[in-house]
Amino acid sequence: MKADPAVQRRLLDLAEVDAELSRVAHRRRTLPEIAEIAEAEKDLRARQDALVRVETTLGDLSRDVKRQETEIDQVRAREDRDRALLASGSVGAKQLTELEHELGTLQRRQGALEDDLLELMERREAIEADVQHARAGLDKAQQAMGDAQHRRDEALADLESVDTRRSADRALMQKQFPENLLALYERVRAHKGIGAALLRSRRCGACRIEQDRSVLSRLREAAADEVVQCDECGAIMVRTPESGL
Repeated sequence: MKADPAVQRRLLDLAEVDAELSRVAHRRRTLPEIAEIAEAEKDLRARQDALVRVETTLGDLSRDVKRQETEIDQVRAREDRDRALLASGSVGAKQLTELEHELGTLQRRQGALEDDLLELMERREAIEADVQHARAGLDKAQQAMGDAQHRRDEALADLESVDTRRSADRALMQKQFPENLLALYERVRAHKGIGAALLRSRRCGACRIEQDRSVLSRLREAAADEVVQCDECGAIMVRTPESGL
């Protein structure tokens, strides 16, 4: 294949644009914010689960406290009725003894219930502190997630800007090349990643391999407009005074 040496040299500009586009694509796939967001999502889910657990425990304790308070109120109401009956003076000796015994039992029951209630309220107070701590942790995790997402979006926007600009440059540059030369370049790039590179100091700029003597001899004999490719990687080798031929 033949192509004007100046046209071949312009392939290096195209290859530089393609290298930048490849770096943009790689950067887009490997943004550190992506991994950070994945970790933030895991932390967020864990903190959400933790909050649900302590809120469930708090709800259970609140119901227990309410039930205990209701039972204490019932005991107190029963005690008030018994004391009112005693105060009425309308009970006989036998019933009086029974009422006094029942009042003693109710007082002991009320004391036990109040002790249990105090323990429940102390536990609830501790769990309320856990709930506040869990909510603060969740807020912090949500903030971290939002920050990471914001930084990711900014980075992606920057990359998109570069991609758009350089893709437009590439579209204009493609028009400078003969169809057969561009087709060869694109085919090699699709398979090897680099379509063309400078032959510098006898090394292929794509694979960095130094050409052996037989290849160098062939390159010296090749016409200036001959399109040559690296035997190792297939990239079009652009020859200039830097090639060392």
